[in-house]
Amino acid sequence: MKMHCFKAYDIRGKLVEQLDEFIAYRIGRAFAQHLQAKSVVVGGDVRLSSQPLKFALSAGLIDGGAEVTDIGLVGTEEIYFATSHLHQDGGIVVTASHNPIDYNGMKLVREGSRPISGDTGLFDVQTLAESYAQDVVAAALAGYATTPLEGSFEQGHGCVAQEKLLASGRYQLQDNKTAFTAHVLSYIDTNHLKPLKLVVNAGNGAAGPALDCIEKALHQSGCAVEFIKINHQPDGTFPQGIPNPLLPECRDQTAEAVKAHNADMGIAWDGDFDRCFLFDEKGHFIEGYYIVGLLAQAFLQKDPGAAIIFDPRVYWNTEDIIQHAGGRPVKSKTGHAFIKERMRLEDAVYGGEMSAHHYFRDFAYCDSGMLPWLLVAELICTTGTPLSQLVEARIQAFPSSGEINSVVVDANATLQKVLDAYQADALALDYTDGIGVEFADWRFNLRKSNTEPVIRLNVESRGNPSLMQEKTAELLAKIRQ
Repeated sequence: MKMHCFKAYDIRGKLVEQLDEFIAYRIGRAFAQHLQAKSVVVGGDVRLSSQPLKFALSAGLIDGGAEVTDIGLVGTEEIYFATSHLHQDGGIVVTASHNPIDYNGMKLVREGSRPISGDTGLFDVQTLAESYAQDVVAAALAGYATTPLEGSFEQGHGCVAQEKLLASGRYQLQDNKTAFTAHVLSYIDTNHLKPLKLVVNAGNGAAGPALDCIEKALHQSGCAVEFIKINHQPDGTFPQGIPNPLLPECRDQTAEAVKAHNADMGIAWDGDFDRCFLFDEKGHFIEGYYIVGLLAQAFLQKDPGAAIIFDPRVYWNTEDIIQHAGGRPVKSKTGHAFIKERMRLEDAVYGGEMSAHHYFRDFAYCDSGMLPWLLVAELICTTGTPLSQLVEARIQAFPSSGEINSVVVDANATLQKVLDAYQADALALDYTDGIGVEFADWRFNLRKSNTEPVIRLNVESRGNPSLMQEKTAELLAKIRQ
């Protein structure tokens, strides 16, 4: 059978049509056989379909020769951490992050939490998964089923019974949150944390339970941090909609809560909390671009001369901060697999993308949505400076448009049309990711989506918001003609 849920970096597909328990079983079995994995850690996000898919995946892993450790309801970074911390041969989290509610997917890593993507083995797993005969897969799944269950795996019911997995002797449950919490808190000195009031919006996703463990540990260490929790309880029906604070329409609730409670900062996560988004004490959303610069500066204070990785969409602010702090700026193609690979190559202490993905050397070079807000909270306390003032000067020095998407008929033709219009007068061209076109006082990056007929535009200037806005409008007119 041909499987259409394998993408460039992970697995994603519409439930029933592109991803079901039979496919999850195939993926697990192929993953274990391809890696010759003897131990694999699994977990799943809050979606109703995640647990049944995880059980079928586990059955496939067992039949592929692996022993499975299930760490329960988790965010993606908890699988990254557990794979390294528990010395597993691989890790898989069942998650669709911010995709629509009728989707699900998986993110895969090998030993050391190294990512598995299209050019590092993911399509080999696909080929192997597609090779299994359907009657063999059906018979194997039947061996893990008890009496037929009513309802669909989309609503949380599935054909694989957990008690059957446990009875195999090759599947165990383990709570890893205490170890995860201790690790993320090791990045800060909790003695630095002064009384803080934080609005936290888990979006009814997987962040709530992890945050509860962090809150408990902070209070046990004597930190007077008050958490004002909204949409905190995990709920796979997502009553407030799929959490994706990158979208402006998903920010109002957090912003209003910050103002209503006179909080020091607001924090919101996506469904699998590998991205976190910050709001200052005035309720203003802070673009991820400026948080990258802020964290780069913080790390270089502790590790002078270190390499910092950043993506090429907007980078003047980040590059300027790194150079003035004595660090080594390194530009990388956008995307977690590329960033992680470059971080290992350069032994970079930190890497950041404007999309609010932040990567850390001591976190197996992986991205975390819990570490950024902890580090920023520590900065607020040690500097005695509110978040708005920590980023205000940088926003003025390098104003940016934020990423703007446009649906186009022919992405390649649109890219070429824009390049033809601007390249003659450009001071520099950059093809690290899409096209980057640089002038004395402004620059832009234009790149196409890997999965949609969409062009993504970012514009920034040197201290001139009106020029940035003017050029953004000019470019959008050309793109959308």
